[in-house]
Amino acid sequence: MVVAALALIIANSPLSEDYFGVLKIYVGGLSILHWINDALMAVFFLLVGLEIKREMISGQLSTWSRRALPGFAAVGGMLVPALIFIAFNEGGTIRGWAIPSATDIAFSLGVLSLLGSRVPLSLKVFLTALAIIDDLGAVIIIALFYSEGLNIPALLGVAAVFAILMTMNALGMVRLWAYLILGVILWILVFKSGIHATIAGVLLALAIPMQGKRGQSDSPLLKLEHAIQPWVGFLIVPIFGFANAGVSFTGVSLSNLADPVPLGVAAGLFVGKQIGVFFFAWLAIRLRLAERPLGASWMQVYGVAMLCGIGFTMSLFIGLLAYANSPLLQDETKLGVLLGSLLSAVLGAILLIWSSRRSRKT
Repeated sequence: MVVAALALIIANSPLSEDYFGVLKIYVGGLSILHWINDALMAVFFLLVGLEIKREMISGQLSTWSRRALPGFAAVGGMLVPALIFIAFNEGGTIRGWAIPSATDIAFSLGVLSLLGSRVPLSLKVFLTALAIIDDLGAVIIIALFYSEGLNIPALLGVAAVFAILMTMNALGMVRLWAYLILGVILWILVFKSGIHATIAGVLLALAIPMQGKRGQSDSPLLKLEHAIQPWVGFLIVPIFGFANAGVSFTGVSLSNLADPVPLGVAAGLFVGKQIGVFFFAWLAIRLRLAERPLGASWMQVYGVAMLCGIGFTMSLFIGLLAYANSPLLQDETKLGVLLGSLLSAVLGAILLIWSSRRSRKT
């Protein structure tokens, strides 16, 4: 949050020319911005993939009963925001339909954690599982809808390397360095294939063994997850935020917020997320397919649904892919993401604090 604010300040200060100039510097055939969005973010997606795999095997998504409520809520949280965005956009701008469908797991859980014991633990588990399923949906959307000009030989190379990784897993190989070396080769091939390079992180995560020689006590997956988590949380995500949240307001006015893209993004995140997540969760509970989080009131569930509108990292990322050839639409996307995420964070936190006090009195 701090680096996003700092990027906005610098992008609208006398240092703006230097800020944007540095991001355009080419190193090794790629601009610094591309190195951040294609290489560093592949590590972010590697962590996302590791979290998804761990939760599917032994965590909050390991059984149908545990997957049902966050699964239904995640579907609603992706579908309704996309429909709202489409309602505001047509023609070329409709390509950004997936931008408000993403939830930023780090930011949403961060806001929830600030509330401490005011919020039942069951709601934190619910939000974690929902955001992980949401991330999985975002990864699939990026692979299917935001990949262009496929390079068949490179894709065959990706398939071959991934097959080798999975074979290593099946044979019980647990040396992380071997997986990571092949992971670098996989990233290069995915980058050249036309699929977005960050998908390499997810593919590598799927191949990392959960069991070590002594079971989960020396799990390669958990070792790698714990090793990269601080780097992702305290370095990669802030660098990404600093490089991508900087919007120059030169030539931009409040009237631009009424343009189809920022309006669709902000409304999708703030309105669509809370409606989609809450309604689909309510429906799953009413149909007896799932149970309401233990100790949580309906108002608290609605507050968490509102926090799901914090789309920051993943929404910005999808926006860059959707409007890769239009800097103006990228800037408008950033305005919509910042506005929708800010409203969702502040009002969601206020609602959770109010509903917690009310439930304690009751």
